[in-house]
Amino acid sequence: MPEKVTMERAKEDLREGKSPSTAAGEFVREEIEHVREGKHGARSPQQAIAIGLSKARRAGIPLKPPARGKATQTTRDRAEKDYEKGRKDPKTEPEGKSTRGRSRLKTMQKEPKKLHIAPGPVGTRKTRGEGPERCELNGDTRAS
Repeated sequence: MPEKVTMERAKEDLREGKSPSTAAGEFVREEIEHVREGKHGARSPQQAIAIGLSKARRAGIPLKPPARGKATQTTRDRAEKDYEKGRKDPKTEPEGKSTRGRSRLKTMQKEPKKLHIAPGPVGTRKTRGEGPERCELNGDTRAS
């Protein structure tokens, strides 16, 4: 479940008249932070985004499911269920409160953090070719 701070930011975005996708962005940001902290097993940025959007829908953010042709039917069905769940009974409990949540957190603490892929900031120096002479990943020097 989303953190209280995230819910407050999202509700503030909606009060300011921003779009539901902007409010849902707060949930996505929270999920990416969780990946970086090793709190759950999202293996890619796309997976973290999907989890964040699902949490936003279930928390009551009026984020519509994707249109036909934009996502698979399974994804659309799941998003519709999440959307309806958020409309009827939004949940905002802290993570690890349920038995399943505690079990998941315990399992994730045993897993090495290196398995998690966390996206970096967009347009970093490395992608623009202005980065350091030494590669951050394996220590190789760049041929100049």
